[in-house]
Formats: sequence, structure tokens, C-alpha cells
Amino acid sequence: MSGFSDLRNCLSALLGLLIGTQAVQAQQAPKRIVLPPALAEVSGMVHTPSGELWMLNDSRNPSELFRYDPVGDSLLEVRTLPIPNRDWEDLTSDPAGNLYIGDFGNNNNARQDLRIFRYNPVTGSLDSIRFRYPDQEAFPPPAHQDWNFNCEAFVYFQDSLHLFSKSVFKSDHVTKHYVLPAQPGVYVAQLRDSLVLKNRVITGAALSPDGRTLALTSYMARWRWGFIPCIRMTAYFFTDYSGSAFLQGKRRAKRLPRFLFFRQYESITWWSDNTWLVANESTQLERPAVRTFRGEQ
Repeated sequence: MSGFSDLRNCLSALLGLLIGTQAVQAQQAPKRIVLPPALAEVSGMVHTPSGELWMLNDSRNPSELFRYDPVGDSLLEVRTLPIPNRDWEDLTSDPAGNLYIGDFGNNNNARQDLRIFRYNPVTGSLDSIRFRYPDQEAFPPPAHQDWNFNCEAFVYFQDSLHLFSKSVFKSDHVTKHYVLPAQPGVYVAQLRDSLVLKNRVITGAALSPDGRTLALTSYMARWRWGFIPCIRMTAYFFTDYSGSAFLQGKRRAKRLPRFLFFRQYESITWWSDNTWLVANESTQLERPAVRTFRGEQ
């Protein structure tokens, strides 16, 4: 019996090793994955603590969440939610498994119905957080260069939601850091901080699982030879900050994968170790895709 027991233990250990190896390999997403047409305007994604990758499209699209497997390059599930998609722009999650849908896109700086939906894909519970900015008095502000009440990026951290504004191109390119409770209700957001990022506007945000690295995607649109659109794209990594003073941390910049003319990265999420995923919307010249890249050490 002892020999059989030893054999069983050996086989069990071998099986555990194989499963562990597969789990590690499962984290190694391909360098580039072309997304299906259903995700042509992907603007938010999050890799949840449970290991799922959820994605969403922005305005003018159905109110749907997509569960996607970048390793197997497979669309696993589409969830239709009974809420409007006024302008969904980003997606984040908390340790309890809730997904937060940022319906705060505000290109014209005129919205007064900004909200974040909280949805649990396991229980189906759904509620919302309504808010306004403390420093916005006109909808929109009279001067176009003061239009800095659009938002396309946020993260969950320490029971709060942290939003990062997107300025207009003809401005001082300031991103403002606002904070909201991650609980249903109606709030005035707290303006926590701000930072000038020269010639860049913010389009996505993600936080590493240990909360020690904040990543922001950004871009700046320009014209080549006066008629060909081109974009410069950068990921900023913030580390060594105290608490949630993200923008006060050490900042490093990394150029995102280029394209000959036009590519617009709208979302980012941590994947594994120092690997991150970024997603771009489709254009007339390029299909929507997710790419992996190494972050800053």
C-alpha cells in the first residue's frame, strides 16, 4: 500500500506541476491580438482579480460588456445591461468582483448626468454613482481652452474611484485627479491633484494589483504634411507615491507601439508581472487590436 501511496503522491505532484505550468503559460498573451468587429470601438478594459478580462465599447454602441480571452484569442461572452451607454469610456474593478463602468465621456463639456455604473457579473447586482465636478460652473465653459471636464480614465483604489481628466488639444494639457467614493449615491467629486503632461491628453488608466504602479495612456493628434493624420502615443508609469497621491510619484514615459499614420489607444490594464495590455479602436486603416508590452521597471 505504501508503494501505491507513493506513486499516487508522485502523480499528484506531477499533475500539480503541469497545471501550474499551464497557469503560467496562460498568462503569456500574444504580442498582438486582432479583436472581433463587435469590439471595433473598444475604449475600456480591465483584468480582474479573478483573472477575467472584460472590455467595453464607447458611445453609439449597445450597452454591452465583453469577456475576452487574449491567450486563446476568443470572445467568451457578451453581457447586455439594462442601462444606457451615453458615453462609456473606461472600466475598472474591485477585490469583491464588481465592475465599474465609467459613463463619463464628455467631449463637449456640457453633460450634467455624469455617472459610474457598478455591476457584479456573478450576482447581477447593478447600481450607480452620480457625480459632478467641484470646479465646473458652466456647461460648457465659455473659453474652449478651459474644457477639461471630459474623462476617459479611472481606477479603483482603497475603497475609492480615482478619475483622470482629458483636456482638449488646444490647452495647457493638464490632467486633473478627482476622487469619488466607490459606493452608490450622488456626490461632488474631490479635486485631489493635477499635472501638466506636455502635448498629451489622457485616454486610459490602470493600476497594478499591488497598488504600487499607476499607468496612464495618452496621445496627441497631429497632421503630417498638412493632410495626413498621425498620433504620438505614450504610456506614463507612476511609482513611489504615498497613499493615492499618484501624480506626485516618480514618473517614467514609454512610447507605445507606433503605426504609420493613425492609432489611438483608449485603454490599458495590467496583465502579469511587468506586462500590460493596451487596446486601440479601429480606424479606416487599422483593425481594433490588443497589444502586450513591458512596463517600466
